[in-house]
Amino acid sequence: MGRTEYYNDPHAPKANTLIPASNLLVVDKAGAILLQRRRDTGQWALPGGAQDIGETAAQCAIRECLEETGIIAEINGFLGVYTNPKHIVAYTDGEIRQQYENTYIGRPIGGKPTINNEADGVLWVQPDDLDHYDIHPSMRQQIGDYLAGTYPYLG
Repeated sequence: MGRTEYYNDPHAPKANTLIPASNLLVVDKAGAILLQRRRDTGQWALPGGAQDIGETAAQCAIRECLEETGIIAEINGFLGVYTNPKHIVAYTDGEIRQQYENTYIGRPIGGKPTINNEADGVLWVQPDDLDHYDIHPSMRQQIGDYLAGTYPYLG
């Protein structure tokens, strides 16, 4: 399913759904951040996705991290809730979502970076190297909040 992201775009379509999602900002012992390159947009992002019925937001973040990156992680902090009504994601099936993401902080405890049907790249990136990657502004905000120590963000 294809997707188009709109960020502070006055021409964005009007949202018709709000789906809870969770991200996991995983940091290794060397301070590198785990990123995956999305197949649907080509941009680098934190692992994350929609919450399933029957799981908590934290369980969703851990599951999505493993599915999208091959990395088993545990949560050791909470970054914030990101709900920008001007961040719209339109899918080819007609669903148009308003952003709603719970973002957790974690550390790796197993696994190895693995590409899959959602991600065609998985990397550990040092904060000083982030500018070399095409990262969506919403992900940059979350990573920036973490690096600045300005969490929990509840906006």
